[in-house]
Amino acid sequence: MKNNTGRLLIFLGVLLLLAAAALCKYNTDQNKKAEHYTDSVIERLKKEIPDEPPTEAPTSLWDSDDDVTDDLFAEYTPEEDAEPRAEDKTVLGDAYCGYITLPSLRLELPVMSSWSYPNLRLSPCRYSGSAETNDMIIAAHNYGSHFGHIGELATGDEIIFTDTLGRKYIYTVSYMELIEGRNVEQMFSGRSDEWDLTLFTCTLSGQSRVTVRACLKPESEE
Repeated sequence: MKNNTGRLLIFLGVLLLLAAAALCKYNTDQNKKAEHYTDSVIERLKKEIPDEPPTEAPTSLWDSDDDVTDDLFAEYTPEEDAEPRAEDKTVLGDAYCGYITLPSLRLELPVMSSWSYPNLRLSPCRYSGSAETNDMIIAAHNYGSHFGHIGELATGDEIIFTDTLGRKYIYTVSYMELIEGRNVEQMFSGRSDEWDLTLFTCTLSGQSRVTVRACLKPESEE
């Protein structure tokens, strides 16, 4: 009887190890696929963006709350009939609002204009708001090639967002917080005076969101 129990435990242990190995390989494959995709997009997107932004920028067509859901990063519900905005650039069939640069992490990534589960598998996405209205929130998977290392950003590190008109918005990291996965109110809190840009991604457990808050850098300091 004891021998049979021992064999069963060994068998279950082997199954768990195989499942863990399969999950690890899947995550690695997804990360490589996403990295290859964003590398291809950023190269093409930069060619579409003018070197010099317009003297007078057009009125923003963004509605800062148009994509807000009642759950953070949980269901990844695709937007229905989402239409590209006039300022978007289409690359490989997807609409982008610009790209983000994280110098301290040596990352430069395109940002899709709208978010959904399929979109997040490929690229960081605009979750809500805009750079123009100082309330943009960008979400991405915790792939090593996407936002997997944003928890390593330090206070004062620069974050640069370049929109599709060539306008650059330079921010500095203010603080970081861990937000429970369904706490929508906390994700949007303090937008009037505590931050101008937010980046977030899942923790490894998927239960919380690593959230980086940043403030627009005064022009005199740029």
